Amino acid sequence: MVAWGAGVTSVVVLGVGGVGAWIYQDLNGNIKQADVDDKLGEDRPENLSPGSKNILLVGSDSRDGANAAYGRDLTTMQSDTLMVLHIPANREWASVVSFPRDSWVRIPSCEKGDGSSSDPHHFKINEAFAIGGSGGKVAEAAACSIKTIEANTDLRIDHFMSIDFSGFKGMVDALEGIEVCPEEAIHDEKAHLDLEAGCQTVKGEKALGYVRTRYSVGDGSDIGRIGRQQEFMDALAKKARSKLTDGDAMYGFLQSVTKSLTADPDLAGIKPLYGLANELKGVPGDRLSFLTVPNYGREADDPSDRANVVWQYPQAADLFTSLARDKEVTKAQVDAAKKDVVYASSVKVQVLNGTGVGGRAAAVAKRLTEAGYSLAGTGNAPASVTRTTVTYPAGLERQAAVLASRLPGVRAVRDASATAGVVTVVVGPDLKVEDVA
Repeated sequence: MVAWGAGVTSVVVLGVGGVGAWIYQDLNGNIKQADVDDKLGEDRPENLSPGSKNILLVGSDSRDGANAAYGRDLTTMQSDTLMVLHIPANREWASVVSFPRDSWVRIPSCEKGDGSSSDPHHFKINEAFAIGGSGGKVAEAAACSIKTIEANTDLRIDHFMSIDFSGFKGMVDALEGIEVCPEEAIHDEKAHLDLEAGCQTVKGEKALGYVRTRYSVGDGSDIGRIGRQQEFMDALAKKARSKLTDGDAMYGFLQSVTKSLTADPDLAGIKPLYGLANELKGVPGDRLSFLTVPNYGREADDPSDRANVVWQYPQAADLFTSLARDKEVTKAQVDAAKKDVVYASSVKVQVLNGTGVGGRAAAVAKRLTEAGYSLAGTGNAPASVTRTTVTYPAGLERQAAVLASRLPGVRAVRDASATAGVVTVVVGPDLKVEDVA
């Protein structure tokens, strides 16, 4: 929603620019800005591909004002949709990566609305927006989401944009609705939605309900909802393009987009959004990829958790590393790779301390068990080492690759003398405990 809203906004501004400056000023004045730079700290990922951009896109689930009807018992802001738009340095392709909101990840310490800071902990990823947004400010909410994405992906986030529920409805209504084709009837009280099977045009509450529905369609997962949202975004973009010559429709569309949009200072305006659209307009349709972080149900690692998902490794790490290095990744590649699943709980790990500093093995082991790995034991390495190593016996290549992908800069090496059935980590002074898993 946010990516295409920005792009269409910029294209139309070009068309109306010669008609009257008041239109530009009217739309430009709608866009709110939130500065997050002073809330992100110094320990951030390096940009490994100068010229590329990573833009965090948030569909805000705030229950303030016009959004109050869409949920109860929510006292803070929520991120209903969370994506990263990667624009490469050569501008020849682009990727939109969706993060399931039920992703079980480590959330770093964040500044809260009352001035205090949260403790680092594991929880579903959309809680980050809620923690930062506990005071009702988008800047703090976005900052915590950025810190969480960066900590778990090692991708440097350069910009962010957020759009809320009420703006989405206005966008769809201004275009006179969007056609959807559900294969089965959908009756979802939580999403305020009743739809029969088959193709039909939806707008207003039904459009919003369609992109929000989850439990009453398909397998009830957030993954299925992401797929519907991505399809709806594509249809929305095509409909908007078809209305470029309809002044009334496009003005209403742009009013809804801009009134609901909050961005960092470098993107909060018609001019920078137009610049963003210019960067994207040359990307062929078949080289714009909508991807979802590879994942599996956390129940495989923790039988008591049937509600959340964990990211699948090393596939997730490979995706993030490719984007960080500005390497194109297609949906077909992601889909093919994610079929080879190795659950974290199936990896038995021995952690040995090779630093000479007491407690390092225990600290790393704690982080790994929190991430779902099975601990075979801890101890001291026979000798001190300069770098962290991962070794494994024959037959555990896949398990070792999964574990090594959670340790920055570490590769797994086969060792004929390695303990049978166990992947061994020897912790060196190069490994920061906070960077594990």
